[in-house]
Amino acid sequence: MEKAFKNLIKTQFPYLCESKVLLAISGGVDSVVLAYLCKAAKLQFSMAHCNFNLRGEESDTDEDFVLQLADDLEVEVFTESFDTEAYAKDAKISIQMAARDLRYKWFEELSTALSFDYVLSAHHANDNLETFLINLIRGTGLEGFTGIKSENDKIIRPLLTFSRKEIEAYALKNKLAWREDSSNVSTKYVRNKIRHQIIPVMEEINPQLLEGFAHTQSHLNESLSLIDDYIGLLYSEIVSKTSHGYELKIEVLKKIPNTKAVLFQLLKSFGFSEWDDVNDLLDAQAGKMVFSETHRLIKDREVLILTEKPSVRKNLIYSIAEGEDIVMLPVGKFTFQEVDKITDISNHTIYVAKETLDFPLILRKWQEGDFFYPFGMKGKKKLSDFFKDKKLSLPEKEDCWLLCSNNKIIWVVNHRADARFAITDPSQEIMKITYSL
Repeated sequence: MEKAFKNLIKTQFPYLCESKVLLAISGGVDSVVLAYLCKAAKLQFSMAHCNFNLRGEESDTDEDFVLQLADDLEVEVFTESFDTEAYAKDAKISIQMAARDLRYKWFEELSTALSFDYVLSAHHANDNLETFLINLIRGTGLEGFTGIKSENDKIIRPLLTFSRKEIEAYALKNKLAWREDSSNVSTKYVRNKIRHQIIPVMEEINPQLLEGFAHTQSHLNESLSLIDDYIGLLYSEIVSKTSHGYELKIEVLKKIPNTKAVLFQLLKSFGFSEWDDVNDLLDAQAGKMVFSETHRLIKDREVLILTEKPSVRKNLIYSIAEGEDIVMLPVGKFTFQEVDKITDISNHTIYVAKETLDFPLILRKWQEGDFFYPFGMKGKKKLSDFFKDKKLSLPEKEDCWLLCSNNKIIWVVNHRADARFAITDPSQEIMKITYSL
């Protein structure tokens, strides 16, 4: 195994030979073997051990073992103690997820503070199979079947091609000591139930289970690469970036085969789960929406609009005092300037009669029932009708700000000024108001 490991480093991870590496060490046989293999391969590494304080005295004994191992290997070691149960309770997540979060967050902090290039983890082939079966049982997309990645940013897993049997055989042959985690025996955890009860039966049926699984997973990864290439070709034809998020062209989506699968690949990162509802949006009435925890997908006339869920900005109100020339707000910058004449007219600039302004001015979002007197038109108009005439999408409506004076709309910002504030007499002082992001 030592020879195979050195060859793996040389061919697949040659950059580790010149890198400063942090090795995640639990004290179990997997990470202990990885530490000895790294020593044999002459890698420049330190070790990091997490004490999650979940098994009382046993957790502390694990830490003592790791400290002694570091002395034996003559490598630097870092240890950290966590109140994992309290973290899990506060975050409302499982103990396993809490331990994972704490572990990787600490590794990242160590890497940043001490300039480690990579973190080595001792995941092996059996871990990969277990993860596959967990995802199969819980339900997953194709990505859930493609396995643990040997490289994931700065996390490197150089033992993924080795089985648990090979690792334990190496440890026994070299008379290595390690710690047994008593929780690994309990079948109350899904992974342990799969490890101790399901996989042994599968291996009875097929003694070459891991080898066959590796081939299957290789084919799945090739299929995923093919899908990614296909989506890459379609992307520019379907998707365009906007100031609100993304727009997906409905006409193009309807023409391509396997539309629902394409929608899944395009939108899978945004947390949607009701894929039938997502697909049905293509033929739904304008305004129909599907939500994930973080985003929403809106059926507009010719596109599906993907945006984040509306923020609290809809309830924000800003006050602008008299005499301020430049007003910096979280939503943009307003400039107030007295001028002698009207010059550059655009959606971003209006000119009003200064005497018509009643300070402080208010900047707010539109509400149902709002109306104004659009400059250049006769009479008043409901803002909802004005938006409809301009064919604004829901996100565009939500992004509209109203500049108001004494409950009257001065300006639907970047769209239209109100005629009630227009300059009607040459003797009136002119106020130029400009908005920019």
